[in-house]
Order: sequence, then structure tokens, then C-alpha cells
Amino acid sequence: MIFFKNMRVRSYFFVMMMLLVMAWDPCAEALGVKYLFLFVGDGMGTCQRVAAAQFAGKPLVMDTFPSHGITTTCAANRFITDSAAAATALACGEKTNVGVLGLDRYQRPLKTIAEMARDQGMKVGIVTSVSLDNATPAGFYAHVPVRNKYHDIALALAKSGFHYFAGGGLMEPEGKGGDGLEDNALDLAREKGYTIITTRRDFTAFSPDDGKLIAMNHRLAERKALPYALDRTNDDISLAEFTRKGIEMLEGKAGFFMMVEGGKIDWACHANDAATAVGDILALDDAIAVAYRFYEKHPQETLIVVTADHECGGMSLGFAGTGAETDFALLRHQTVSFEGFRNELTGFVASRENPPPFDEIKPLITSRFGLRFKALNLNEISHDPELSPLETGLIQAAYEKGITTLHGKGSKLSQEKSMTSKGESKKKQVSSHDEDALLYGWEDPLTVTLTRILNQRAGIAWTTFSHTGVPVLTSAIGAGHGAFLGMYDNTDIGKKLMVLMKVKP
Repeated sequence: MIFFKNMRVRSYFFVMMMLLVMAWDPCAEALGVKYLFLFVGDGMGTCQRVAAAQFAGKPLVMDTFPSHGITTTCAANRFITDSAAAATALACGEKTNVGVLGLDRYQRPLKTIAEMARDQGMKVGIVTSVSLDNATPAGFYAHVPVRNKYHDIALALAKSGFHYFAGGGLMEPEGKGGDGLEDNALDLAREKGYTIITTRRDFTAFSPDDGKLIAMNHRLAERKALPYALDRTNDDISLAEFTRKGIEMLEGKAGFFMMVEGGKIDWACHANDAATAVGDILALDDAIAVAYRFYEKHPQETLIVVTADHECGGMSLGFAGTGAETDFALLRHQTVSFEGFRNELTGFVASRENPPPFDEIKPLITSRFGLRFKALNLNEISHDPELSPLETGLIQAAYEKGITTLHGKGSKLSQEKSMTSKGESKKKQVSSHDEDALLYGWEDPLTVTLTRILNQRAGIAWTTFSHTGVPVLTSAIGAGHGAFLGMYDNTDIGKKLMVLMKVKP
């Protein structure tokens, strides 16, 4: 990896990058990009995209784009990156260390493409399915050495001057001392001219003439995120709706930059839950479809780029127990996310004076995963959701292993994740001697076992509960889309976008 310390060398590299982009797409120099959408599927590897398309039975909108490229994702100090270093690479075109936002690996501040767009008069929008101060959205407006400094990040959000923020809430809007304005990021945001809304009615009624907007869904799940698509109700605002409102808020003569993140794809992959990950990929694709309809009206001025910060979970399309057979439709039997099931299971168990026997849990499992407790021939490989004695034994053993944690104490994962960002600090090391961590990660054993069995029946397997270094797929359509052909690093995405928007780093 080459790092340019000399500003003259950096300027030379930028000019060369511009010439290369022009060579890829001669129209890019003449037209420029007036409307830029950057979609980030957090943790969305190529296998995740293919699984979602197979589940849907048709190509994803992002798969129909004319330009596709392979993108490497390493951080400055580690081959397998995290979302903070990856977001900084995408937003700033520079490598940094794991856990760092908006600073280079020497802790020097970097300017993001969103800030560049703002400074040249364009409107900026940040949309995400996780909290607004989480790593990927924060990578476009915050400059902090540690990604979980949520209060500092929230203050940076309020001071950003971006026109539109939407999705989840804030992890730590309030400071820990004093009575100053900056002790509450939401109060500071109001002082800076933002309207903060949390209801669908207010969201629908809000007009671009009403000024800058911070919109949060009325119902937030763990870590101030939107509910998973699999758990969403009609009252919840979808990622596509937040994107549509963003276009309404940002469209104008000056143009706009909008980053939209499907952040909970990553969380589902950390839990090895294919059905939930697929649901959130399809929700992201619905948001991309909204942008695509806008592109159809402004094809010469709009660029849509879809990428991922890294792969998560090491998803494999193929499982030893099913050979070359797959049946992705089996994922439809799962009607709730791993988080929703775990919370429901925790409530059911904790409500009893004594832990309920396994037989009382079976109806809940069947209703949520479609897995029926009927003995099959152990030697028979079947895609039917009826469980074999071996699978039934694995499920019962997992339930009994996790029952102590579940009964009266709540989820171990929920408690840990309330203290960390995506469990990142706790997921750095897994001891080879920690059997539970290797088998279940940081989730409830029963929940992981159920999703694993259903995934394997569908022909999907996983290698890890963390991120991987597998390159990801980047897709593009619109003005300058040819720049995203080939194989390149995630920092090159930031640089290419700067060239196409005619801004200088």
C-alpha cells in the first residue's frame, strides 16, 4: 500500500486519477456529476448479494447496472478492516487505522467528500438503518480517533451543516457534565437550525421549505437502529422512504450528495442469519430503486454507486450437507429476525419462575422458523423443514446451554452490545479454546443454532461471526459510471467520486 505524504505528490496523483476517469468515460469531464448517490451495504459481500437475488427470484436493481468492479477493503494497520476505517476510505480516499473516523493513520484530519460537496454549495444527506452516529454515517462528517465516542460524533453531526439526516437515533446525545449547550447534541442541532422529527405524520408533512431535517423512526431497536426489515411494521419508515424524502429535501440547482447505508446487513451477518441479512439487502435495493427512478429523469447528471465497506460472516453459497443443491426459498419460513426471536425467547423464559422445559419452546420455534419436530432418517439429506433427530438434539442442547443466561438475565449479546459498537471491541479476538464463542459467536446459542440449520438446509454456510478480508463488489450507473470497472481499492472509490464531482481533496 502506498501512502502519499508529500502534497505535491498527492496533487500529481489526483490529476492522474482525473485523467484515468476521463479515459474510462469521456463524458465525465464535460458533464460532471450534479446528483451523486453512494449506497453502502455494510457487510454486504458478493455472496450476500447473490443470495438475495436468488431469494427474490430476479436480479437486484444494483445488479442491473452497467459497470461493476472488485474492491479491496483492508485498513492501514490490519488486513481485515472495520466499518470506521472503511467509511473513512470511502469518504476521504485515504487509508486509516481500525476504529478511526475522518483522520488519517497519523491522526491528521481528513476532509470528506460530503464536506467538499457542502463547501461548494451542494446539499448533503446522510441516511442509514442504524444510529446516525454509527461508524459508516459518521465517516462522512466526524473526525474522531475512536469510533465509539458517540457524544463527540453527535456534536459533529449537529455542526456539520448537512441538510438532511435520517434513519435511526443517537446513541449518546447527552454529555456527561455541565449545563452548556454542547452537553446535548439534539439541543445544539436545533440551535443550528435543524428540525427533529420522530413520527411518520411529521415526516410526511415536512417540506424542503421547512429547512434542515433530522428524521428518526418512531420505533428504534437495539442500539438506536431501525428495526430489521423482517421485523418492520407498516408504521415504521423504510430505508426507501427515507431515501425518497432525501431526494425531495436535496434536489435543486446546486445538486446534492447523498450517502445511504444498509447498516444492519452487517449485524445480521455477525449473527450468521441469512434470512435477516437478505431482508435488509432487499430493503437497501428498494432504496436504490428510488434513486434509479430519479436517475431515469436526470440520466446525464446523476451517478449512482453501490458498494460495501467489507464482507461479514464469510458467507458461502454451498454447504457440505446438501452438496450442490440449494433451496433459498426455505429462508421464507423464517418470519422474524434473530434479534426479534431472541428477545421473544428471552421474554418467554424470563416470565417463568423456573426455566421452561424444551418441549414448551418447540411451538415457538416452529412458528418463527417453520422447523417441525418430526424424526427423519439420519442418512437422508432433505431440504424439507422437518427436523432430523440429530438436528433436534443440537437444538435442545443449544437451548439448555443458553437457558441460564436467558432466564432472568436477558441476552448476553444485548448486554455486551449496549456497551460497544457492533460488539467490535469484543470481536477482535476469539480464543481457540472458547468453544461457545467459536460455535455461537456473541449470540444466544439456540437462536444461532436455528438460523444455522435453516441456512444449511437452504445451502448457505458461514465461516466466521466477524468481518473478512474478501473483496466486495462495487456497481455503478450514470455519469462517469465507467470509472468503476476493474479492480481497485476502497480508497479509489473516494478519489473517483471527487474527480467526478469536480472537487479537490
